[in-house]
Amino acid sequence: MSFIKENSMFDEGDKVIVAVSGGPDSTCLLYILNELKDKLGIILIGAHLNHCLRGEESDKDEEYAKKTCESLNIAFYSNKVDIHKVSRERNLSCEMAGREVRYNFFEELIIKLNANKVALAHNANDQAETILMRIMRGTGIEGMVGIKPVRDKIYVRPILKLSRKEIEKYNSTNNINPRIDKSNLENIYARNKVRLELIPYMEENFNKDIIKTLNRLSNIVKKDNDFLKIVSEKEYEKHCEISQQRVIINKSAFSLHEAILSRIIRGALLAVNHNLYNFEEIHVLSIIELQKHDTGKNIMLPKNIIVENCYGDIHIHICVKESEANDNLYYLNINEENIIHSLNKVVKIDVIPKLKSTEFTGTDYIKYFDYDQIKEPIILRHRKNGDKFMPLGMNGNKKIKDLFIDLKIPKSQRNEIPLICFGDDISWVVGYRVSEKFKVSKDTKNVLQIRIGREE
Repeated sequence: MSFIKENSMFDEGDKVIVAVSGGPDSTCLLYILNELKDKLGIILIGAHLNHCLRGEESDKDEEYAKKTCESLNIAFYSNKVDIHKVSRERNLSCEMAGREVRYNFFEELIIKLNANKVALAHNANDQAETILMRIMRGTGIEGMVGIKPVRDKIYVRPILKLSRKEIEKYNSTNNINPRIDKSNLENIYARNKVRLELIPYMEENFNKDIIKTLNRLSNIVKKDNDFLKIVSEKEYEKHCEISQQRVIINKSAFSLHEAILSRIIRGALLAVNHNLYNFEEIHVLSIIELQKHDTGKNIMLPKNIIVENCYGDIHIHICVKESEANDNLYYLNINEENIIHSLNKVVKIDVIPKLKSTEFTGTDYIKYFDYDQIKEPIILRHRKNGDKFMPLGMNGNKKIKDLFIDLKIPKSQRNEIPLICFGDDISWVVGYRVSEKFKVSKDTKNVLQIRIGREE
């Protein structure tokens, strides 16, 4: 109870989905929360995902979880998914496929049942195993924190401080007979080898309390990591810009201490990819090294993430293949709100009389043109090879490619910038420059106003 309160796991009135596999840990968790539910003021819901990995045994696990919940008058929900099939289709390990499907199941239930929390049965042994495995992979301070008691204010781990022996004792004392997954007793997986071979060896030869020691390490490291996290989040806000599934890390960030810089980079990767699975320290270091090179250099990371050096700033985004460049022409009507669903854009075009007192300076996304000089049709399109136009204030033409280079626009963004054309002439590189040819002058009688925004 004290661990639950220390970590503010529940609020009174919370609907809590309890992940029940039917094994010793999750069954123990279910019974403990059932004992505490009135004191905590929470409502429990049992949830079981049948992974179909062990045939009839998997079905028996599901049936056990269902009957256990029924015996405690706890609502029960289950789903059945062939994880082997998902693993093949998504090119993932069975462990990762199972995790993705489980969390999708929980999120669906949260929405369906208007639930607030999901309780998971990780324990002190799981914590020790996780920390050891991360150390062997060369983790940093954040990795040594291990499994967090609360994640995203939704996923809670109330028995994280209980050892496996304490869980077994609780089950035995309360005549609870959970299901045993025999695959957990086979040392064919890395985690099972750590559990069944490495930790017992360490207990016998080095430290009989290695589980407690590693959990204590987690607590010590967490304090330092929490402080670094606060500092790095402030620096992230100062030095990073987020727009359209892209994060730009300003070159100024790279003068910060590497302990802070590495956290800023991980934060950027998280913002783009929504998780940090498959991203290691080597990827962070490669981004730091990339920033030292010339503009235009880029590297590919896992999950189809591309990182580009753009004049010292680092751009991180999902890679868009060149073939995905948009060749479509979007014909626009005057005195109408033109909605382009595929681009998530609204283009409003109006003809207005020129009045002496009116200023026609515009903004990045509102521009004014001499209506009597334009040739229809009015078209929105994207760049093509050889595109040229006459920027405002110039006498001659300039290649659009050269303009983008001068404006330091990353290559990966150049195909995304809309161009407004009057007939064959480019009149506006949206967000950047307008054409000299169609500027509003003292002789202009009618003004064409174009406003571009996002579709609501």
